[in-house]
Amino acid sequence: MVRFIEENTKLVEKETGNKSNNDVTTTKKKVLQDLSINNGGGLINSWVDSMRACSPTHLKSLLKQSSWLAEHPSALDMFEEILHLSEGKQIVMFLDYDGTLSPIVDDPDRAFMSKKMRRTVRKLANCFPTAIVSGRCREKVYNFVKLTELYYAGSHGMDIKGPEQGSKFEEDSKSLLCQPATEFLPMIDEVYKKLVEKTKFTPGAQVENNKFCVSVHFRRVDENNWSDLANQVRSVMKDYPKLRLTQGRKVLEVRPIIKWDKGKALEFLLESLGYANCTDVFPLYIGDDRTDEDAFKILRERRQGLGILVSKFPKETSASYSLQEPDEVMEFLQRLVEWKQLRSGA
Repeated sequence: MVRFIEENTKLVEKETGNKSNNDVTTTKKKVLQDLSINNGGGLINSWVDSMRACSPTHLKSLLKQSSWLAEHPSALDMFEEILHLSEGKQIVMFLDYDGTLSPIVDDPDRAFMSKKMRRTVRKLANCFPTAIVSGRCREKVYNFVKLTELYYAGSHGMDIKGPEQGSKFEEDSKSLLCQPATEFLPMIDEVYKKLVEKTKFTPGAQVENNKFCVSVHFRRVDENNWSDLANQVRSVMKDYPKLRLTQGRKVLEVRPIIKWDKGKALEFLLESLGYANCTDVFPLYIGDDRTDEDAFKILRERRQGLGILVSKFPKETSASYSLQEPDEVMEFLQRLVEWKQLRSGA
């Protein structure tokens, strides 16, 4: 736990390097408070503040829209520049699901992608190696997408499987299976059942078992009840020091404390595709959530490829470009497909 707090504190220091020392100290203190809930401590009020900060409607104040777009311009407006950066390299596509390929909806069980988006992703997979990287369990994402040509990385990359059929990029991908947190499965299942019981009297709360992690959705919970929900989750989490809590868009994520995330999943998939130490590969990662920042950060550190954040609101991000909504994601993917087909003479 201490190591995880230190790693996150260093990340905060890096991201707030241009702020005053007082601001950095305040931010570091909040990170420690948020994480200490695992050990039965922490301030619930600070945690609820952090829950609010993850909500899209509270993000406008981070940066002015115009200045933010100057730093993270539209990937559609800069499409030719992105193609120029990828010239002579193999593009590999990584896509989040919720909020990227499908709209964010109140009921996570109804986060369906459109038929047009499915056709676009299928064409994309015929042009480039393509992976879906999601916090959902792998089987659930597959049931939403229903494409056998893709790589699927569920549970924030803790459950990865290669294409079943139809991908011209697969070699021995049927044997490609990565599950680095298998030992935590009984614990995750136990915590899921306890959270269902604890939160059942909180209107709108929904607990989702994503196999290697548990999601507590509070999108339909009245903001006045967030503190109660935080206390309920805390009362369960305090007994499980080997699990940690992270936050996304109106969701709390319970995950094993292992050094694995969407960034690690990206690296694993690149290595599996034979691009571990290649300079002629160009990974493109498109996602909308805080958990996608782990992948954006990896791409910046590798100085290879780029990240595209899907958001209508300014956010602190390691992505280079932005798109506002899934419809823009689809347009961007369609342009990539058309460009590839034109070059291939298809």
